[in-house]
Amino acid sequence: MQTVLHYSLHFLAIGIIAYLYDKKNWKRNWLILIATMLVDLDHLLAVPIFAPNRCSIGFHPLHSEVAIATYILGIIFTKNKILRLIFIGLLFHMITDFIDCLWMFSKCSGCYENSEVFKWFKILRN
Repeated sequence: MQTVLHYSLHFLAIGIIAYLYDKKNWKRNWLILIATMLVDLDHLLAVPIFAPNRCSIGFHPLHSEVAIATYILGIIFTKNKILRLIFIGLLFHMITDFIDCLWMFSKCSGCYENSEVFKWFKILRN
Protein backbone atom coordinates (compact mmCIF):
# COMPACT_ATOMS: atom_id res chain seq x y z
CA MET A 1 0.00 0.00 0.00
CA GLN A 2 2.90 2.34 0.77
CA THR A 3 4.27 2.00 -2.77
CA VAL A 4 0.83 2.58 -4.30
CA LEU A 5 0.37 5.78 -2.27
CA HIS A 6 3.88 6.98 -3.04
CA TYR A 7 3.60 6.62 -6.80
CA SER A 8 -0.01 7.84 -6.86
CA LEU A 9 1.18 11.06 -5.28
CA HIS A 10 4.10 11.28 -7.71
CA PHE A 11 1.97 10.73 -10.83
CA LEU A 12 -1.73 11.29 -10.12
CA ALA A 13 -1.77 14.03 -7.48
CA ILE A 14 0.46 16.20 -9.63
CA GLY A 15 -2.23 16.03 -12.30
CA ILE A 16 -4.57 17.74 -9.85
CA ILE A 17 -1.89 20.33 -9.06
CA ALA A 18 -1.35 20.91 -12.80
CA TYR A 19 -5.09 21.39 -13.35
CA LEU A 20 -5.53 23.74 -10.39
CA TYR A 21 -2.45 25.74 -11.40
CA ASP A 22 -3.74 26.50 -14.90
CA LYS A 23 -6.81 24.71 -16.26
CA LYS A 24 -6.08 25.66 -19.88
CA ASN A 25 -2.55 24.25 -19.84
CA TRP A 26 -2.96 21.38 -17.41
CA LYS A 27 -1.49 18.74 -19.76
CA ARG A 28 1.69 20.78 -20.34
CA ASN A 29 1.88 21.51 -16.61
CA TRP A 30 1.44 17.83 -15.76
CA LEU A 31 4.38 16.97 -18.04
CA ILE A 32 6.47 19.70 -16.40
CA LEU A 33 5.61 18.31 -12.97
CA ILE A 34 6.48 14.78 -14.11
CA ALA A 35 9.83 16.14 -15.33
CA THR A 36 10.56 17.41 -11.81
CA MET A 37 10.91 13.77 -10.80
CA LEU A 38 14.34 13.94 -12.43
CA VAL A 39 15.33 15.29 -9.02
CA ASP A 40 15.68 11.61 -8.10
CA LEU A 41 18.78 11.37 -10.28
CA ASP A 42 20.68 12.35 -7.14
CA HIS A 43 19.90 8.84 -5.85
CA LEU A 44 22.52 7.59 -8.33
CA LEU A 45 25.19 9.27 -6.18
CA ALA A 46 24.39 7.08 -3.17
CA VAL A 47 26.08 3.82 -2.30
CA PRO A 48 24.11 1.65 -2.48
CA ILE A 49 21.88 3.39 -5.01
CA PHE A 50 18.77 1.90 -3.39
CA ALA A 51 18.41 1.08 0.30
CA PRO A 52 14.88 0.04 1.30
CA ASN A 53 15.10 1.51 4.82
CA ARG A 54 16.73 4.81 3.87
CA CYS A 55 14.80 8.08 3.96
CA SER A 56 15.75 10.18 0.95
CA ILE A 57 14.92 13.45 2.71
CA GLY A 58 18.18 14.90 3.95
CA PHE A 59 20.24 12.04 2.54
CA HIS A 60 20.50 12.95 -1.14
CA PRO A 61 21.83 16.39 -2.23
CA LEU A 62 18.67 17.50 -4.07
CA HIS A 63 16.61 16.28 -1.09
CA SER A 64 18.65 18.26 1.47
CA GLU A 65 17.47 21.04 3.77
CA VAL A 66 19.27 23.62 1.59
CA ALA A 67 17.59 22.27 -1.54
CA ILE A 68 14.16 22.21 0.13
CA ALA A 69 14.64 25.80 1.36
CA THR A 70 15.56 26.78 -2.21
CA TYR A 71 12.36 25.19 -3.54
CA ILE A 72 10.27 27.09 -0.98
CA LEU A 73 12.01 30.40 -1.72
CA GLY A 74 11.60 29.74 -5.45
CA ILE A 75 7.85 29.35 -5.01
CA ILE A 76 7.64 32.57 -3.02
CA PHE A 77 9.93 34.83 -5.05
CA THR A 78 9.81 33.54 -8.64
CA LYS A 79 7.49 35.47 -10.92
CA ASN A 80 7.86 33.20 -13.97
CA LYS A 81 4.88 30.81 -13.97
CA ILE A 82 6.73 27.82 -15.42
CA LEU A 83 9.71 28.20 -13.09
CA ARG A 84 7.35 28.58 -10.13
CA LEU A 85 5.55 25.40 -11.23
CA ILE A 86 8.90 23.58 -11.30
CA PHE A 87 9.59 24.71 -7.74
CA ILE A 88 6.09 23.57 -6.72
CA GLY A 89 6.77 20.19 -8.31
CA LEU A 90 10.10 19.85 -6.52
CA LEU A 91 8.59 20.78 -3.16
CA PHE A 92 5.64 18.41 -3.68
CA HIS A 93 8.15 15.68 -4.52
CA MET A 94 9.87 16.33 -1.17
CA ILE A 95 6.52 16.20 0.64
CA THR A 96 5.70 12.91 -1.07
CA ASP A 97 9.09 11.46 -0.13
CA PHE A 98 8.65 12.71 3.45
CA ILE A 99 5.28 10.92 3.68
CA ASP A 100 7.07 7.79 2.50
CA CYS A 101 9.70 8.32 5.21
CA LEU A 102 7.03 8.70 7.90
CA TRP A 103 5.42 5.47 6.76
CA MET A 104 8.78 3.70 6.92
CA PHE A 105 9.55 5.21 10.35
CA SER A 106 6.26 3.85 11.70
CA LYS A 107 7.55 0.36 10.93
CA CYS A 108 11.23 0.89 11.76
CA SER A 109 12.17 3.11 14.70
CA GLY A 110 15.86 2.49 14.05
CA CYS A 111 15.38 3.88 10.56
CA TYR A 112 14.12 7.12 12.07
CA GLU A 113 16.94 7.37 14.58
CA ASN A 114 19.52 6.89 11.81
CA SER A 115 17.91 9.37 9.41
CA GLU A 116 18.85 12.93 8.60
CA VAL A 117 15.27 13.93 9.49
CA PHE A 118 15.89 12.74 13.07
CA LYS A 119 19.03 14.93 13.21
CA TRP A 120 17.03 17.94 11.94
CA PHE A 121 14.36 17.52 14.62
CA LYS A 122 17.02 16.98 17.27
CA ILE A 123 18.64 20.31 16.30
CA LEU A 124 15.26 22.07 16.30
CA ARG A 125 14.52 20.82 19.81
CA ASN A 126 17.78 22.21 21.19
